[in-house]
Amino acid sequence: MPTTLNLEQELKSRGAVLDGHFKLSSGRHSDRFIQKFRILEDPALVEPLAREIADAFRDAKPTIVVSAAVGGIILGYEVARALGTKAIFVEKENGIPTLRRSFHLDPSDRVLVVEDVVTTGGSVKEVLEVVRKRGASVVGVGVIVQRGHADFGVRTDALLDMPIVSHEASECPQCKRGEPITDPGSRRSK
Repeated sequence: MPTTLNLEQELKSRGAVLDGHFKLSSGRHSDRFIQKFRILEDPALVEPLAREIADAFRDAKPTIVVSAAVGGIILGYEVARALGTKAIFVEKENGIPTLRRSFHLDPSDRVLVVEDVVTTGGSVKEVLEVVRKRGASVVGVGVIVQRGHADFGVRTDALLDMPIVSHEASECPQCKRGEPITDPGSRRSK
């Protein structure tokens, strides 16, 4: 799903693409990190990106947009606004992903799941599991940046494919060299 913006350049100019030694939310290690909040802090950037995701899935006729808390809330809201639907989000309660705040899904709902940045797809898989347990159907997954390939079993479109090499901690060359690590992620692996 190509974007009309030069998204990679936008990310770099905003300081969203970081070089160093990072522990990713998945627990894997990488020498690059995308700080998604450099995207999400600016409504003037989020709005056109959300519109492009919405336009890509408009033909699938989603009835609701679902995202993961916390980062996905902003994107989910903007995509839903562009589609003219509601937006809800999955959050964890006692470590278990769930719908709270009286959010609900019906079997008649056609869900578009959105995510800002995907590496292994852990957050998206958690959202998909919650949606499917509620009996709703998933029309697709819309993503701003895809750092790695994750198969969700449904149509998945990313505005930008930006592969980033990552390693299991035990195999990380930077760890083997003794380089200090930064843990900037928001979702922790189990």
